[in-house]
Amino acid sequence: MSKTAFLFPGQGSQYVGMAFDLFDNNPAARELLIQADEILGFALSDMMFGSGNRDSADVDKARLKQTQYTQPALFAHSMAVLAAADGRLGTPDMVAGHSLGEYSALAAAGALSFEDGLRIVRLRGELMSKAGDVRPGTMAAILGMEDADVEQLCADASAEGIVQPANFNSPGQIVISGDVEAVTRAVELAPERGARRALPLPVSGAFHSPLMEFAAEGLAEGLAALTIKEPVCPVYLNVTAAPSQSPDEIRQRLVDQLTAPVKWAQSLKTMEQDGASSFVEIGAGKVLSGLVKRTLGRELKTASISSVADIESN
Repeated sequence: MSKTAFLFPGQGSQYVGMAFDLFDNNPAARELLIQADEILGFALSDMMFGSGNRDSADVDKARLKQTQYTQPALFAHSMAVLAAADGRLGTPDMVAGHSLGEYSALAAAGALSFEDGLRIVRLRGELMSKAGDVRPGTMAAILGMEDADVEQLCADASAEGIVQPANFNSPGQIVISGDVEAVTRAVELAPERGARRALPLPVSGAFHSPLMEFAAEGLAEGLAALTIKEPVCPVYLNVTAAPSQSPDEIRQRLVDQLTAPVKWAQSLKTMEQDGASSFVEIGAGKVLSGLVKRTLGRELKTASISSVADIESN
């Protein structure tokens, strides 16, 4: 039987103006975004929508890129889409989220309340930002190499410090993360190892690597006090690429996720093996739909839903 998977984006999908269409045209989404401002105690919606002034566009974009704001903004946008849709997108048979998006997936599956989800992603963003100051690091995209070859590349560059795969996004698109010197060395070695391109990324820390240990410790404390219910459908976890409906496992894997690679391509393959043939991206951007097609093939049905118009046309 054909199954539908809901996917939720992570950092990098944000943009100035995100969710404004939902706020402007749908009462349920507007109420949720106003509630987000009240829960956080600052105007997250202003950061999401931007000033609308061309002269301050760069300032708006830079502020929204700050991890402590990016994460709640992406979570709120995805939740606003679901509020506006009010069931019109159907019910997912399974869900998954890329990095930060895993929290959106859990909320969509009923494991987290909106308020708890928003508070914990704010904490996560703040801790990850601080971790980047405590233990500076960086990331780079390695294009055109096999998974095993990237792992060997990191091993060979690790004489300069910590470096490991951080995101297995799709075949031939892997992000690495770690100490600046080690990532730089991996980027230098990559072309002679067969990489089509190796690109340093403009990030504020070495996400999904051991350099995030500071954030993992603080997040574990926050998650320990959080109510996580059994999700109504399987959640495919970044760390394992396997489905789970166990609150205890989910809690632990959310901590592990900060220092472990995001197995996104592997998760998509497992979801397809488990019957998913339709993938609906909920929230900002179209990155995940592209990764589905690159990983599983262009014939699979995908949709990216970020606005009222998207909801009405699906």
